Amino acid sequence: MRDTFVATATAFLDDPRTTIVLADISAAAFAPAAERHPDRVINVGIREQLMVGVAGGLALTGQRPIVHSYAPFLVERAYEQIKLDLDHQGVGAVLVSVGASYDRAAAGRTHLSPADVAMIDTLHDWTVHVPGHRDEVPGLLRGVVCGQGSAYVRLSTQSNAWAYPEAGDLRVVRDAGPGAPLLVAVGPLLDQALAAVADLPLTVAYTHRPRPFDSAGLRALAGTEVVLVEPYLAGTSARVVGAALADRPHRLLSLGVGRSELRRYGTPEDHDRWHGLDAAGLRRSVGAFLSAAS
Repeated sequence: MRDTFVATATAFLDDPRTTIVLADISAAAFAPAAERHPDRVINVGIREQLMVGVAGGLALTGQRPIVHSYAPFLVERAYEQIKLDLDHQGVGAVLVSVGASYDRAAAGRTHLSPADVAMIDTLHDWTVHVPGHRDEVPGLLRGVVCGQGSAYVRLSTQSNAWAYPEAGDLRVVRDAGPGAPLLVAVGPLLDQALAAVADLPLTVAYTHRPRPFDSAGLRALAGTEVVLVEPYLAGTSARVVGAALADRPHRLLSLGVGRSELRRYGTPEDHDRWHGLDAAGLRRSVGAFLSAAS
């Protein structure tokens, strides 16, 4: 996904409104672009707060900045600048992160960011994309760069086997029929969710755009039982699902990264297992949830 992002963002520099703002991360990958457009590929060094502040200033002049770093550096470390220099000023930018929740788990807690989408969710009318495959990246990135508002694009090293570029709204990938429990999988957790419920009577829907959430699609698909599987902090989208179904009796199971700190290194696959987000863990959680209803 990162390589696809670099190639796509570089092509956007043909539009003089586009500027890429970096804080050393991926500077080498953007070096050829910087040679061709030295005034519109800006590397501020290891100063993430400044990176977002510069983007806010550029946006005030009419530029469309693309701001890029690791998720914890881009969202958590620079949150105050995102809140003030972008959101409070009412200007738009496109934030693109790598690292997801724990892609660089071997680097320790400094490189983990399961709370990033929840933090962006406190801001006003942001679009959030969480692609599940590299082939989803060009189209969704084009859509947000050519737009006006602010957007957060969360890239990962984890991937589904198939791409669904048009799955901003909920896309049904397995239909268990009317009234069946609904599982909504976000981004790169779709394949593990499908494996987990392969022999269970659930409809499975996919989205790479959790914000704005497809509430109309959810209402059309949901029965009384909904399972939400997200690759970041568990329960991040529980409020929007609850609001969409507020007038209906329903049960919701929210699965995602746990709220307790594990204090472990390991691999992304290890963290999936420890948080119950591998196929076996998801199967246990979903099975227990459905059994409780019977």
